[in-house]
Amino acid sequence: MIDIKLLHKDFEGVAQMLQRRKVDPLLLEELRSVHQVYKRIRQELESAQALQNEKSKLFGIYKHERKDVAALKAEVDANKIVIADKQELCRAEEEKLDTILSAIPNIPDEDVPVGADEEENIELKRVLEPRSFDFTPKEHWELAENNQWISFEKGVKLAKSRFSVMQGMGAKLERALVNFMLDFNSERGFAEYSLPVITNAECLMGTGQLPKFKDDLYRLESEGLYLIPTAEVPLTNLYQDEIIPLDQLPLKMTAFTQCFRKEAGAAGRDTRGIIRQHQFPKVELVAIASPEQSDEIFTEMVECASDMLEALGLPFRQMQLCTGDMGFSAARTIDLEVWLPGQGCYREISSISNTRDFQARRAKIRFKDGKKNSLVHTLNGSSLAVGRTIVAIMENYQNEDGSITIPEILKPYL
Repeated sequence: MIDIKLLHKDFEGVAQMLQRRKVDPLLLEELRSVHQVYKRIRQELESAQALQNEKSKLFGIYKHERKDVAALKAEVDANKIVIADKQELCRAEEEKLDTILSAIPNIPDEDVPVGADEEENIELKRVLEPRSFDFTPKEHWELAENNQWISFEKGVKLAKSRFSVMQGMGAKLERALVNFMLDFNSERGFAEYSLPVITNAECLMGTGQLPKFKDDLYRLESEGLYLIPTAEVPLTNLYQDEIIPLDQLPLKMTAFTQCFRKEAGAAGRDTRGIIRQHQFPKVELVAIASPEQSDEIFTEMVECASDMLEALGLPFRQMQLCTGDMGFSAARTIDLEVWLPGQGCYREISSISNTRDFQARRAKIRFKDGKKNSLVHTLNGSSLAVGRTIVAIMENYQNEDGSITIPEILKPYL
């Protein structure tokens, strides 16, 4: 959630920054209207409280001077009613303001390029040269069926479309990748966690999935709980409503979980294969840092995921996302896109974001900064999407006879 103090200080400046993210002008107008009412009532409340303090001080003077305090008492009592009314009005307007703010995305960093969508993202660099094939490379779903690594039919039989069953070497490779990724992240100083894949609404509010993306979440209606869309949710909320000593920062965490998304906004996209599934395995990186550590940790997380792809021998590129393509909570994001020779294009395999204090304000995560408590910065990133890594291995390491070579670095895990 953006800082309400920024609205008080410079509403026009905040509105201008949000327009870079294509926030609905009607929503900004509603925000302006509610903010003006809230600010006016808040000022009236503060004036009434100041008058109350001023009048209360007169009791001692009146008594010292032997004056009648009846009229003064009547004024003070009447002003108490005014204060109570203003407090209630102020609370109601603040709730309205919070409701609107909960639907507004984070303010992008100043150097994030302005753009409408993924077509305006900026390529930062490419790592590893794509392999040159002397045959036409197949796409992963054909390789999966030929090698019996993945059964799409059984996934539909057990659930519905966009579910699949990993089997044989496909299942073994998935397990090997998870262990490799967790070990890799642990060596970089990210502490490993095993987490629930069911969470409550408060946690999803904290990291920004609710209320904005409720239609993309699987909900357990009878209990009011949700299946997690990413391990970012439970990892970040481990410190919900806590104050962390400064000397414990940064906190660097990693976890493997199954993730669940309805993909409500992705109708018709990637219907074949396992690029876009309702249930998918992912290893996540999350960091909680002080504002001074934030940029350094962001670079470290990008390097960690990049080095992992390079260790797997998978060609990829780093992309700086523009304002129109960033996630709701992000202030800046770098995507890693892996080369898929079967599709003949780069596809996202990891997304690393710095949310600054946006999530921390929603989740009330603070650190002790001297005598005062300040909001932390939270960061998150895929490291990596396991299914998409399997796709990349299948397509990049395929042979002319349809077999698939296992990357050397994974062989100890098999």
